[in-house]
Amino acid sequence: MRVIAKGTLKRFWESGHADAARPLIEWHALMSRAAWPNPQALKAEIRTASILKGRRAVFNVGGNKYRVIVDIDYLRQAAWVKFVGTHAQYDQIDAETV
Repeated sequence: MRVIAKGTLKRFWESGHADAARPLIEWHALMSRAAWPNPQALKAEIRTASILKGRRAVFNVGGNKYRVIVDIDYLRQAAWVKFVGTHAQYDQIDAETV
């Protein structure tokens, strides 16, 4: 799976969340190796992921301290990072529209 906008992840950990760097790099590596044909396959492999409407998925990163929302095109094997934030920041947004 191609992850689009690794820079978004980097900007997040460089903006005062240095402890997120390692878990986000590990998440990016996991995503880059993935080849899920559909949301069910993703959920079967990563049980803590949440599958949302509109091709979106939410990943708990760094022991659930951080959240990453992606828009996944399973046919093209591409994932667009839509949001990276703390759990508290995630609670303030609409994950289906961000």
